[in-house]
Amino acid sequence: MFDRHSGGENAVLVHIELPDSHNKEDKDEFVDLVVSAGLSIKAMVGGSRQSPHARYFIGTGKADEIKQIVEDQKADVVLFNHRLSPAQERNIERLVCCRVIDRTGLILDIFAQRAKTHEGKLQVELAQLRHLSTRLVRGWTHLERQKGGIGLRGPGETQLETDRRLLGDRIKNIRKRLDKVEKQREQSRRARKRGNIQTVALVGYTNAGKSTLFNQLTEAKVYAADQLFATLDPTHRQVEITPGQRVILSDTVGFIRHLPHDLVAAFKATLQESRQADLLLHVIDASDIRREDNIDQVYQVLESIGAGDVPVIEVYNKIDQIKQVNPKIESETVEISLVSSSNDHSNDVTHRVWCSAKTGKGLGLVLQTITQQLEIDWLDLKLRILPQDLSIRSELYDLHVITQEAILENGDVELDIRIDAADWRRLNRQTNKRLEKCCSGEIPNFSLADD
Repeated sequence: MFDRHSGGENAVLVHIELPDSHNKEDKDEFVDLVVSAGLSIKAMVGGSRQSPHARYFIGTGKADEIKQIVEDQKADVVLFNHRLSPAQERNIERLVCCRVIDRTGLILDIFAQRAKTHEGKLQVELAQLRHLSTRLVRGWTHLERQKGGIGLRGPGETQLETDRRLLGDRIKNIRKRLDKVEKQREQSRRARKRGNIQTVALVGYTNAGKSTLFNQLTEAKVYAADQLFATLDPTHRQVEITPGQRVILSDTVGFIRHLPHDLVAAFKATLQESRQADLLLHVIDASDIRREDNIDQVYQVLESIGAGDVPVIEVYNKIDQIKQVNPKIESETVEISLVSSSNDHSNDVTHRVWCSAKTGKGLGLVLQTITQQLEIDWLDLKLRILPQDLSIRSELYDLHVITQEAILENGDVELDIRIDAADWRRLNRQTNKRLEKCCSGEIPNFSLADD
């Protein structure tokens, strides 16, 4: 479809240090991404700049250096640990005469390798097409003319315009199919609500050990490996946390710094699992030297997808790789402040559990903490709904949280509800705190009253 240089496994890596934190990337993580993609690293080109070069992102001298290295190493692809513009990719490809892929394209390629389910493949294809739609022009520079010949003469659509139209049609088709999947997921979530089954979602930075923990807690056989983005397709299993009390545990895709916007949009249905969960288990690689930075990145992603109100238990995993650290629970209320966020709220972490999913040490403490958190998260409240606020009543019925209802003589509706804190805070925020004003009882401290 595109007239580009053929790909291969021999790669030259390019990492530039920039003072701007928005463009700053981690070199070690970049190497892990390349290895996860199955490429062979032939050379690493480094350097520093105050700002990206308009034509090549790197300077002209550094671009010539890369060209020479590509020729000497017989490299098939040049990978940048940065997001390149379509023009920058095109310019560098013309210079080095091989494929050039930026950080976003690399992550998309890894996702394409990992996707196994029909939904996962659709999501990856949508992200790839959205990314590719801005890069069509370089593929058809030799065909930017009107079609001619028998049967092809007509209104004058160029090959590029035809391809853009076909690409747009395919994107629309995939979106429709993913919308259908999202509706099916919503029906499943409502069924769990009706059955009073709570959902706990595993979230965290990629390769933090979420799938290993999921397998240990559920005795499932989800693919787990020491590589980035080993899990793409969400998996759900019931697990008994105490005798007679079961929850749905969800294993989700890992996060990464500067997660491409195309991926966030494509994986909307999957990320919805985190937003709609009753509780989040934030799995953290306790042995990673970048631990604190990775934690901040996860909370920023949670905030961006609307999961900032969901209660969090931090699970510090891989303590088997740290000397003199034993399984333990740290209980305290810590407000996670997101400086980069424009919102006025944040996740509240009330527990930290230290464990090893690989050896199984501390898993009992994880289940114990989940049980405690879910028990204190239920709110029994009495509401008085005014006639002009009856839309709130409909949303409460959708959540299946109304236990008793009475219509008063003046038209007000009095409701007794049993709702978990995450749904209460989410709905209260969506209604601009009108729900809170309807409450005639005392509201717990972790509501949005003091936001």
